[in-house]
Parts: sequence; structure tokens; C-alpha cells
Amino acid sequence: MNLSQLQNDLKDTLRRAARELFDVELEQIAMEVPPRTELGDLAFPIAFELAKQIKQKTGEKRAPRAIAEALKAKLDAINSGNRVEVAGAGYLNVFFDRPGLLSALTAISTGTVESIEARKLMVEHTSVNPNKAAHIGHVRNSVIGDTFVRILQAAGNRVEVQNYIDNTGVQVADVVVGFMHTEKMDLDAIKNTDRSLPADRPFDYYCWDLYTRVGLFYRDGKADGEQNPEKLKLRAEIIHAIEEGNNPIAELADYVATRNVEQILDTMERLGIRYDLLARESEILHLHFWERAFQLMKDRGVIHFVSEGRNRGCWVMPFESHTGTDEHESDKIIVRSNGTVTYTGKDIAYQLWKLGQLGLDFNYKPFRSYPDGHATWVTTTEPNAGTQPEVPRPNFGGGAIVYNVIDSRQSYPQEIVKKGVAAIVPEFGEGASVHLSYEMVALSPSACEELGLELSDEDRKRPYVEMSGRKGLGVKADDLINLLEIDARREVGLRHPELSADEWQATAHAVAVGALRYFLLKFTRNSVIAFDFKEALSFEGETGPYCQYAAVRANSIFRKLEQNSSADSEVSTGSGSDRVNPNEAVATIFEGESGNEIWSLLMLAARLDDSNAQAAASAEPAVLAKYTFNLAKGFNLFYHRHRIIAEENEVKRAVLISVADYTRKQLTTALATLGISVPGRM
Repeated sequence: MNLSQLQNDLKDTLRRAARELFDVELEQIAMEVPPRTELGDLAFPIAFELAKQIKQKTGEKRAPRAIAEALKAKLDAINSGNRVEVAGAGYLNVFFDRPGLLSALTAISTGTVESIEARKLMVEHTSVNPNKAAHIGHVRNSVIGDTFVRILQAAGNRVEVQNYIDNTGVQVADVVVGFMHTEKMDLDAIKNTDRSLPADRPFDYYCWDLYTRVGLFYRDGKADGEQNPEKLKLRAEIIHAIEEGNNPIAELADYVATRNVEQILDTMERLGIRYDLLARESEILHLHFWERAFQLMKDRGVIHFVSEGRNRGCWVMPFESHTGTDEHESDKIIVRSNGTVTYTGKDIAYQLWKLGQLGLDFNYKPFRSYPDGHATWVTTTEPNAGTQPEVPRPNFGGGAIVYNVIDSRQSYPQEIVKKGVAAIVPEFGEGASVHLSYEMVALSPSACEELGLELSDEDRKRPYVEMSGRKGLGVKADDLINLLEIDARREVGLRHPELSADEWQATAHAVAVGALRYFLLKFTRNSVIAFDFKEALSFEGETGPYCQYAAVRANSIFRKLEQNSSADSEVSTGSGSDRVNPNEAVATIFEGESGNEIWSLLMLAARLDDSNAQAAASAEPAVLAKYTFNLAKGFNLFYHRHRIIAEENEVKRAVLISVADYTRKQLTTALATLGISVPGRM
């Protein structure tokens, strides 16, 4: 039994008791964790709710304390070893059977969580425009999305991970303009090794710089920001050719987008981030997803045609919320007067497919296979492209709830998508579409200087510096990871000069990734982040390396136990002579201030599932990040205050070892859910 099961059993008992004693049905039973273990392990304010409901039902006034006393008798009758007290005006405080729960917790074997839901949850994240390298803002999106996927899976959910590839949009078109009109290169020239791009510069980096040059090309060298209308026509022509397909320009755009997607996936793999499906916008267009969605919207009266006013000739969603700005009004437009579909319209079609409500499906083919057997698929217009028998294709789409990780600037368009989908398929409702919004990532002035970005005197005085892709002011994700690894190697080398080159690099990579992921997760999604290298890589304070170091320290205890007790290998697993049995001797170890401190750490470690459930329900990974830090901090305090290996009292030593072992497993699991590994040394 784990702590969550024990808590649920207590709630079920109280629910039955409320029915039997007072004829009251309680769907939800509130539960609190007292601030100190001396006050109990759980507190139930159920008596106050029952007093209110009894009065409403019968008119009878009953004192909450008397109700609590009656409930206490029911809990006592279970004879579980747990002690129950009535406190204050009517709180039920539960004190767990400490030896018994310790034995139950440390007997749990770690393994894969079985799916508890038949339904499928879908998470779309990353969704980088495939026109250049990913930057630090994309990394925040990807880390939030990937961690939320891990949180949902840890809670027993079946999750499908998608990455939307906008391979027909303005950004890709602009890079194609750059290749064709500033670089004077066609597809053959790009592929030709003699005339190809610089060998020492990755393709996505080259496109990054080219995208900036295209912005200058449109402005025709003018500094006032005005754009040359004749040159902008080139963009429109190329977008039209891309959307039409089956022409040399569309082939060039497809090559550019695919090359960039390959390198973006390489970047994300460095952070442990993968996908199940790459859904491309080109297939939404060419497989007539939009036409199907458009017909559904017209049939069900979700949109109407505007015959006069500023939106004359457009198909518009008549939602009245958030009106008053040109931007918001334009988001309601689904089809422009020139017949082109807006992003909002295409998103509605895609969302309907995700929920299995479009009546159409993509064709699929494998895009990338990983050594561990995981495969990433991509949509295609080619029928039967993914029928290789050695690569069984999953059934994509058909989700019950769709989570879209998109920055907060897209909140209103996402609201329109949610309302539009709910209007088309009201049986799903608005709750089927969840926008996981997040704020931007900026850089601290010191981080800018470390990355070699030139700053003005005014920028140096700012708390953070914003990035701009079109201006070329940004930080490529790979550059950021590379610099973090360099700094981590320096720190690891000082601490462990004895490591081999491979161990040195592997440790530095784990620390760098842990530092970056934790820094991006410890802030709530609605917080603007100013990334700082020194703060992220610190081994002290609320950082990834601090949490990793606590787990490394815990693992070192068991390495020493194995070395000191090679004749008794059972020590390292908590079995055999060191296995704690529920008895009076163990109970005495948990007495007093020192005992309460040991017990508090065990209870904190046991609440991992609760923390993960809270993070899943609130769609807020920062909840789990904060819990992980507190668990690491609790273990470090435990480590400094107790002689774990050298303890002479055999019973206490066994308790300390069991608590340390359980805590390190829970801490390692929490870090893994955050996408952070534990290196061998730090």
C-alpha cells in the first residue's frame, strides 16, 4: 500500500460513516496536512461540512465536535494501527502507524505505472516554425510540454505527443524568398556539395541568419521599418505556390522545412524530448481537412458570412467576448475576403481531427527511429506510406482532452478555437481543449554578455533583455546548451578530476540539462523568466544541480554500504537483516524531536504521488519542481543530522537506511518526471 491508497481508504471509510450515521452522501472529502507531524499526519475537517449539510437537510443543529467523535469511533473500529484524535472544534487528526507504514512503503517495488484510463490525452508542444534553429523561447515551450506529458504518464494516463509543423506558413516562405532572391539558389544548388552551404555551419543556423537578411531585403535597406511592396509580392507568390503544391517552389520549401525539423529534433533530443507524431500543415491543406471543417461549421451555424462593414466578404465567428481591438476582431475571422484561411480556421480543423470528430485522417510514415525502439511519425499525402510491417503504426488522434502548449500571446485565438470546436461538437464542450499558456523567456544582462550578445548601456541596466527573431537578436537553443555544458564541465572537473573524458562529458551534460530544465520549470507558467547561467548552474539554492546532488549523495550512501558489507548484499536493497519490521523497537525510533524529523522526511517522500496529481490537475509543472526541491532539501538536512552508516543502534540504523533508500528512489523518480537524470558523480 502507498500513501495515496491509504488516504483514499480513509476517505472511503469516512464517506460510508457519513452515510450510515447521518444519511449524508459526500462526494468530496477535504483533507489537510498539518503543519507539524506532532499534530498528526492528516487532518479531516469533515465534521464541519456534515454539520452544515445535516442542518440543511433536517434543520437539526449538531456540534461538529460531536460529529467528529462519532466518526472517530468508525475509524477506530477498523483497527488499522492508526491513531485518531478529535482536535479543536471538530477536526479529525489521524496519526499513522509509523512502523507499519514504513514497512509498507519500503516494500513497494518500483515499476512502470499501468494506464488507469481508457481515454487518450493529447499534448501538442514545441511547434517551432521550421524556418530556422530553435531558440530559448522554444525550449521553454518544449520543456513545459514534455514535463507535463511525463506528469500525466506518471499519473497513469495514456498520452499522445504531437508537434505541429507549420511548413506552409509565412516564416518558411520568407526563407525560401531568401534562398531564391538573395542567395540566388534553387533546390539543386542547395543540395549540390560544390555549391552548397558552409560546411562548418549547420543548416538551421544558416537559415537563422538568412531569415534576418530577408527582413532587411523586404525593407530595401531602409531603417524606418517600411517594407517594399514589390518585394513583399514575392512572399505572397511563394506562399501561394507552397499551398498549391507539386511545383519546384513547394519542393524547395518542403526541403527547407524538413531539414530544419530534423535539426530541431536533434536539439530537443539533447534535452530528452521526443514526439509521437509530427503533424504537418501541408497535409491539413492537401487532404482537405479544412474543407471538411468549413462545411461542418457552416452546417451547424458556427460561422456566418459578412456582407457589409469592415469584414465584408469574410466568414466570421460571431463570438462577443474580448471585443474592442482590431487584433481580436481579426482572430474571429475564419476565412478572409480573398478566400484564404486564417490560422484560427486551420487550428479548428486540426483540433477536430485530434478529438476524432473530423471524419478524415492523415496518411503517415516513419520519420525517425530511436535506439530504444521509440518511433516518431510524420503525416504525408502519400497513401500507404507507413505500412512497413517491421514498424507498426499507432492509431493517432481520437483524444478525449487536448492540451496545447502555446505562449500567452495566443490566448485569444486559442479561446476562439476552443469555442469554435465546442460549438461544432457540443458533446465534448470547451473542457476538451486546454490552452497551456506560458510567458516569454528573456536573458539577464550577464547571460547576454556570456553569450557574446552586444548590449547598449541602457540594456545593461534592465532586469532582462527580450529576444527578437526577426532582428536576429536571440539565443539558439544549441548555443545555450553548449555553453551550459562548458560551464558544467568546468565545475565537474574541479570537483572530480579523476573522471575519464567520457564520464566527464556525460556528467557535464546531465548537469547542464538538469540546470536548464529545472530553471525553466521552477517558475509558474505565467511568469516571465530572465535566464541566468550562474543562477541556473549553482549547486546551492533552488536549482536542478542542487536536486541532482542530493540524489547523488543518497546513492553514495548505498555504494558505501555495498563496499562495507560486500558479504551482505541485501543491505543495499533494504532486505534481509536491515529490513524494518513494525515493532515497538522501531516505534521508539520515531519518538521525540529526532524521530519526528525522520518521520517528516518519510512522509514528504511518500507524498510524491499527491504532488504529481496536483501538478496534473493544475497543469502546472512548477508544483512538482517545488516539491522536488523541498524533498532534496529535506534529504540534505537528514543527511547532515544523522549518522546513517556509522549509527551503532542496529534498529535505528535500519530505520535510517530504509528512509534514505525510499527517499532516494522517490527523489530520483521526481527528477525523472521533470526530465532530469541523476549522474554518478557531481
